[in-house]
Formats: sequence, structure tokens, C-alpha cells
Amino acid sequence: MDNPTPLNARTVLQTMLDNLGLQTKVEQYTQDDTPLLHIATADPGRLIGRGGQTLDQLQFLLNRILQRANPDAPRVIVDCERYRERERDELIKKALEAVDKVRRWGDSVTIGPYSPFERRIIHRHIDRDTELEAVSEGDGDEGGRKRMVIRVKSQAPTPVPSADVPPATP
Repeated sequence: MDNPTPLNARTVLQTMLDNLGLQTKVEQYTQDDTPLLHIATADPGRLIGRGGQTLDQLQFLLNRILQRANPDAPRVIVDCERYRERERDELIKKALEAVDKVRRWGDSVTIGPYSPFERRIIHRHIDRDTELEAVSEGDGDEGGRKRMVIRVKSQAPTPVPSADVPPATP
């Protein structure tokens, strides 16, 4: 199978939800150059789950299906009733609070732990800053959650001048 037929992400997600017996409507948008599928439903709590876990798992399964059919398929974000949008806004707010502390005091600030998806959001937001950087730290827990350090961008190390010491003679 050289050129697999690309699957329509919206159609695949709608089929998954229909097969689960859920009354939903899926609409497709773009957010930060990434496909975003928004699910409208009368029972969002059932799809979002505790802390967004059900939504995360649904997104994971959808992306596995799409990338199995086409390894070059873009990763898709699945949202329900603007849950991810609200979480993203809250996440950026926390990161900006850390940024303010770093600017004010000059010391690095550790935040998190965050999932790979959440860290990507923070990295994309802080990458726009010319003075600061966000660095993921540690090996992470079983869910891939790692802490992040917000700090002043490292300056290139200046070469230490060598002392005028004559080379040793044998």
C-alpha cells in the first residue's frame, strides 16, 4: 500500500461517536495551523471525563487511526464544548505568571508537571519571546508528564582566554 487513502478526520470521529451511541455534531476548524475537531453534545461531561482524560483518550485513538492510514497525517486536536480552549487559556495564564516572575526576579521558575500536549502549548507560546525560554525537565511520570523550567535564554558561553603558558617541553 504505497499511497494510503487519506481519511477524513471529522468523518472518522463522527463515526466513532455514533458507534458509541452518542448524539453529537463534529465541526472542523484550524488552531495554530493544527486541525481542531470540536464536538457539540448535550452531555459534554461524559465526553470530557475527569480532568479531560476521556477527551485525551479519544484524541489519542483518533490520531492513531489517522496515522495508521497515513503516517504523514497531521495530528488532530479534539475538543468538546470549548473545554480545551478554556484549559489552554488557563495553562497560558499560569505560564505567563511564571514569565512575570522570571522577568521580575531573574531567577528560573519551575512549573508543572504537564502532559506533552500541554508542554507543546507552553513551548509555542514562550518561543515568541526573544528573552526567555521554556525547557522540559526530567524523565516524566508514567503519563509522560514533565516539569518545565521558564528561564532567561542561555547566552552562548564566551570563550575563556587561554593563559600565555608556554607548551610543556619533553
